[in-house]
Amino acid sequence: MRILVISDSHGKNDDVKQVIKQVGDIDMFIHLGDVERGVDYIRGLTDVETHIIAGNNDYSLDLPATDSFMIADKKVFITHGHRFYVGGGVEHLREYALQNGYDIVMYGHTHVPYIDVGDDVTILNPGSISYPRQDGRKHTFMMIDVDRKGEFHYNIGVLKSSLRDFYEGFF
Repeated sequence: MRILVISDSHGKNDDVKQVIKQVGDIDMFIHLGDVERGVDYIRGLTDVETHIIAGNNDYSLDLPATDSFMIADKKVFITHGHRFYVGGGVEHLREYALQNGYDIVMYGHTHVPYIDVGDDVTILNPGSISYPRQDGRKHTFMMIDVDRKGEFHYNIGVLKSSLRDFYEGFF
């Protein structure tokens, strides 16, 4: 099973389209908020199970604040993260996950990729495909692969855009 996870596209729907094209076939698509516009357009880019939640900039969109579902045998919780104060760390989010029996928690908001595979809970952030904030400012997304043995593999990918790559060579 291949799962694409993105966050913080902030209305740059060409970036969403590009990452879907770049990664190829997927079985699930997750957007962790700050969509800002084009929700129906984004949903139409793929015909797989899709989960999109609201971020702090999505106040005018009719999206849920959180969502929970299963991936294989793992109970998953997704949030944008601002209500869990993730800008100051993931401890509130970790505590919530542990109290509610979640195996995997995903969040956005910080625009910085993060992977913490713990014994009790795995916490993930794909970064931002449109406005990255980490060192190097790479436009990132996450791929989750569940192999035939049911093992989960988490990888940060970088959005490739020939025009963006061209201009980054000058800065």
